[in-house]
Amino acid sequence: MIEKEIVIKNSQGLHARPAALFIQIATKYNSKVTIQKGHEKVDGKSIMGILTLGAQRNSKVIVTADGEDAQAVLSELEQLLTSEQNS
Repeated sequence: MIEKEIVIKNSQGLHARPAALFIQIATKYNSKVTIQKGHEKVDGKSIMGILTLGAQRNSKVIVTADGEDAQAVLSELEQLLTSEQNS
């Protein structure tokens, strides 16, 4: 299992479109993915779960990946979350 604390850089935070991209990335890997903000931890492959976090720009989240391709999925998700591009 690998976990990484990531600061969200997208100016709109983790709203609908970046959340959908997050799930699109997470579901192409076999690893279990979770994302946590504060004390709330949700399934990283659930759009509703991710949206309930209400993660805004500069929010710190912890993304965890557990499985054979954990490093690959975590790297790709980190790129998404740290991109300042408005998605």
